[in-house]
Amino acid sequence: MAAAARPRWPVIFQLNLILVVLLAAPAAEAWTGEIRGRVICDVCGDAAIGPEDHALEGAEVAVLCITKSGEVINYQAFTNSKGLYTVAETMPESDRWESCLARPISSFHQHCTRRGDAHSGVKFTYNKSSGNVHTVKTFLYKPVNAPLYCS
Repeated sequence: MAAAARPRWPVIFQLNLILVVLLAAPAAEAWTGEIRGRVICDVCGDAAIGPEDHALEGAEVAVLCITKSGEVINYQAFTNSKGLYTVAETMPESDRWESCLARPISSFHQHCTRRGDAHSGVKFTYNKSSGNVHTVKTFLYKPVNAPLYCS
């Protein structure tokens, strides 16, 4: 004679109870911010991007952000071969970035090492919703001596 099967409802009941508890737990809303920019060598130092200018790979950019909770977060980024840098962060919505300052730090290019503009950085309010990108104006570096064809 076969043993009587025990009812399975207690296991199903336990799984459903766990599911209800997990769904009822307060979940912190995640927020993701992203800041992008680029760094260019302004070969002629004319503050205009032209065909003679090129991307600066390896240029260092600092991005300083203040969060809604008052925390100051400092990011460091380096440009890729296209002169682009990106800073991104995922955090609780309550701690998201409120305002930021992006500034060029240094260029390791052998010729293009002087900052091309008088501004030390760009300050901006970060009011983007989660997943959206803020693009910073292009930072320029120029050579110590412009080539003769620039005159």
